[in-house]
Amino acid sequence: MTRMVNCIKLGKEAPGLERPTYPGDLGQRIFDAVSEEAWKSWIQHQTMLMNEYRLSPINAKDRKFLEEEMEKFFFGDGPSKIEGFTPETK
Repeated sequence: MTRMVNCIKLGKEAPGLERPTYPGDLGQRIFDAVSEEAWKSWIQHQTMLMNEYRLSPINAKDRKFLEEEMEKFFFGDGPSKIEGFTPETK
């Protein structure tokens, strides 16, 4: 049976993550309050951040930046805007 969470990002009950996807206290908060759908949205946003700012997960400064962005994405005012980025329109 699927584990349900009251997703803080979507504002509704939705299927939760199967397991913690990030270490530490932040990872536990995400596991407890973030849905699988919202996590996938973060992965897309994180990929965009890494590509636009040329971040490397090997670099401690870049990892710290991504962790701060993750905190804002789920528990803060939302994701930071990427300078000069304009989403494609169809």
